[in-house]
Amino acid sequence: MEFKRKFGKNKESKPVKGLFLIILLIIAIFLWFNAESFLTALF
Repeated sequence: MEFKRKFGKNKESKPVKGLFLIILLIIAIFLWFNAESFLTALF
């Protein structure tokens, strides 16, 4: 019962923050894999 209540509380957390973090992670991965092409374009 206590576990269920805890789980329900966890589910109430802001989904917008999680979405923002996922988008930020995708951007970071994209930049990581395209860093070489960006550097050659800039310099």
